[in-house]
Amino acid sequence: MIKYIVAALVLGAAAGYLNNNFFNFFPSGLISDQLFTATLIVMLFVFGFSFGLDKDSLQKMRKTGPRIIAFPILVALGSLLGGLIAGLVLSLSLTDTLAVSSGFGWYTLAGPVMKDMLGTQWGTLAFTANFFRELLTIITIPFMVKLDKYAPIASGGGTTMDTTLPLIVRYCGKDTLITAFSNGLVLSLIAPFAIVALASAA
Repeated sequence: MIKYIVAALVLGAAAGYLNNNFFNFFPSGLISDQLFTATLIVMLFVFGFSFGLDKDSLQKMRKTGPRIIAFPILVALGSLLGGLIAGLVLSLSLTDTLAVSSGFGWYTLAGPVMKDMLGTQWGTLAFTANFFRELLTIITIPFMVKLDKYAPIASGGGTTMDTTLPLIVRYCGKDTLITAFSNGLVLSLIAPFAIVALASAA
């Protein structure tokens, strides 16, 4: 499964590059905004429908309990710790590396905000770091799940409510759907405030 996902990602990137530089058949806004949004809505409907078909879904959700809130908070703290360690190892501004890590995988937010607040260099770093967080999660899910079925959810950060959700459900099981979605939702709500607050403190 993962080889088809990586192949689709590479082919999609190549098609987008060719479209923008040679053919221009499709306006970039049509694909990035309207088509992506429509696809995401359909995907979430399918997962919700699948979850609803599971007769034990409500019982599983009750068992999840406090984990729905506790899990993303712990993931956020772990992400910030990673940013702190990166700043110490690379001898960079700790508040800036904390701001980068507080994107929680949301590279389309972290990149532009950091660029506006701290300049092109930090904007590029924020975009790249958070993009690779999502990409590495997609590639390594089959391996991380062997360690713990919740490990890919922690790795995916804010992306677990959309782009990495299909893989997480496939490899980690339907019972992780609520935890994964709530994790991504909470982190996505926190990210804009965390980035701005930490970048402002630089």
